[in-house]
Amino acid sequence: MNILITGVSKGLGLSITEKLLKEGYTVFGISRRRTKELENLISLYPEKLNWISYDLADNQNIRDAIFKNWIGLKTPINSFINNAAIAYDDIVTNLNLTSLENMYKANVFSPMIITKFVLRQMLLHHIQGSIIHMSSISVHTGYKGLSMYASTKGALEAFSKNTAREWGERGIRSNCIVAGFMETEMSSSLNQDQKNRIYNRTSLKKATEVSSVTNTVQFLLSNKSNSITGQNIHVDSGTI
Repeated sequence: MNILITGVSKGLGLSITEKLLKEGYTVFGISRRRTKELENLISLYPEKLNWISYDLADNQNIRDAIFKNWIGLKTPINSFINNAAIAYDDIVTNLNLTSLENMYKANVFSPMIITKFVLRQMLLHHIQGSIIHMSSISVHTGYKGLSMYASTKGALEAFSKNTAREWGERGIRSNCIVAGFMETEMSSSLNQDQKNRIYNRTSLKKATEVSSVTNTVQFLLSNKSNSITGQNIHVDSGTI
């Protein structure tokens, strides 16, 4: 199976990519940077991991750069994992339109455009595929400074649910994983006291484990989840 995934250079995206490669999937990975960790994966799986550098803030060249010149129409895409995101955190009274627009380009517009071409690829090759968007617990419970970031993830949840309605009759599924706060680079700017306050709001009183999220991704890619679509699946240590 061929899996297209964004944000593979670090954090959750790197962990998902590594797990899928170990399970025998072929991965088409997109990220801006080629980190040392990603380089190691490419060396370990030269036949299974295909990588391209692309900045998802560029909405205009997705078709040519990714689908025409790189993947090609002859390559079937079985699944798309929309993982990449940038975070613009601030309180609403400090909202900067340019920063907000850049975040929407990367977090919302590019995933929508990629989904468009993934769907076309699935229809062309008669594939009953799985689309997974990585959302955030901040959509469903408030955190100071995350209103703008949460709005991008909320847009993806609405987009995913309606995509599932549009294409379910063709066997194409679309779901969101609503991830809680994890120990990743995106949370590295928080000090331990701030992290503890967040974790104490959960039922388990701890960070969401990256492995729980990656295992959920694998489940949604598999035939074991054939009847699951249009859902927001919470993997959040019991935050809600």
